[in-house]
Amino acid sequence: MAQPLPPRGNQFWHRGQYFSRVHAPPFAYPSGWGYRRWWIGARLPGVLLAPAFIYGGWAALNLAAPPPGYAWVRYGPDLLEVNLSTGEVDDVIYGAFY
Repeated sequence: MAQPLPPRGNQFWHRGQYFSRVHAPPFAYPSGWGYRRWWIGARLPGVLLAPAFIYGGWAALNLAAPPPGYAWVRYGPDLLEVNLSTGEVDDVIYGAFY
């Protein structure tokens, strides 16, 4: 899989094309956490799979719905598609939010 390109102005790169980034309120990291760059295959801890981190606005970003058993999870400026059973990251969008 090709490496994602970095955000460009108000756009992010995902699956071969640029999409508009979303202005969002500041992200509140769980206690003891700060920004880190997640990658495909990494496993998120359960605290990050809580409803507060699930991002339901994927359609506004023109993204496909996550498959059954998966969800888009916001982590800081990034959006992660995660298997909710295992916590494994299946897809990553770096810089989706500003």
